[in-house]
Amino acid sequence: MPRFDIGRFVMTSGIANEINNKPSYKNEILDCLTKYLSEDWGSLCDEDKQANELAIQNNNDRILAKYITSSGSIYIITEWDRSYTTVMFMEEY
Repeated sequence: MPRFDIGRFVMTSGIANEINNKPSYKNEILDCLTKYLSEDWGSLCDEDKQANELAIQNNNDRILAKYITSSGSIYIITEWDRSYTTVMFMEEY
C-alpha cells in the first residue's frame, strides 16, 4: 500500500497515442506506475528523491518520478493536493 494517494490517474495524448500505436507500451507504463507506487523514483537526482520524501511526509507538495522507456523518457507526477497523477513524455511537460 503506497504512503500517498495518487488521486485520479490520467495520461497525456502523447502517451495515449503511443499506447494506441504500440499496445505493448501499456505494460511499460504499468511497470513504471508500479515502481512509482513503491517509491522507486526512477532516474531522479538525490535532491529530487529527498523532495519526494518530504512531500509524502508533509502531504503538501507534488511528487515526481522519471523513467526511461522504449519510447523515450516519461514523468509521472502527482499534484500537491493529490487530486490526480499524470503520466507524460518529458517533452510534454
